[in-house]
Amino acid sequence: MIRPVRAREWSAAKELRLTALRDPVAHLAFLDSYEEAVARPDAYWRERTANGAEGASGGRQFVAEARDGSWVGTVAVLIEEAGTTDWAGSPVERRQGHLVGVYVTPGHRGSGLTKALFDAALEWAWGRGVERVRLIVHPGNARALGFYRKAGFVESGVTVPLAGRPDERELEMVVGRPGSDR
Repeated sequence: MIRPVRAREWSAAKELRLTALRDPVAHLAFLDSYEEAVARPDAYWRERTANGAEGASGGRQFVAEARDGSWVGTVAVLIEEAGTTDWAGSPVERRQGHLVGVYVTPGHRGSGLTKALFDAALEWAWGRGVERVRLIVHPGNARALGFYRKAGFVESGVTVPLAGRPDERELEMVVGRPGSDR
C-alpha cells in the first residue's frame, strides 16, 4: 500500500532513511551519509517527518507498506516555486516538483513498487499545479537511471555539482505534466 507519511511516524521514517543510507549505492543516491544522519537528534526527525506528512504544503513524503505493515519504500516530492532558489543555490525558473529520497528495499525492487511510489508522488505534484517534475541522479547510478528513463523522465541537459566534490556532476531529469510539451 502506498500512502503519505504521518507526522507521528517519525521513528519509522528515521529507520527507513537510515536503512537507505546503508545501501551499497547510497554514496551515489543521497547527499546525506549514515554517520551524519544517525547522529541527528529526534527533534530533527520529528520535524523532517512533519514536513512530509499529510497536510504539509511544501512537500509530501510517500511510503510503501508491506502486508506486515513494515515500510519497504519511500519517495518525497518537494514543491519549488518560480523565483526562488533550490537546495543547490540555483534559480528556480518555473513552479515544479522535485522528487528526492527515492528508496526501495532490495527485496522489493523490480516488483512495480517504485513505479507505484512515483505514480503517487507525481499525481500529488500535478494536483498542486506544477509545470514539471524533476529529479537529480548521479550518472553512475545505473539502476536508478534505467528506472527513471522507463518512468518517462528525460535528461534536461542541466547538471548539478556535488557538494564537496566539485569535479563530479549529477544529471537533472524531468517529466512534464501529462498532455504538455515538457
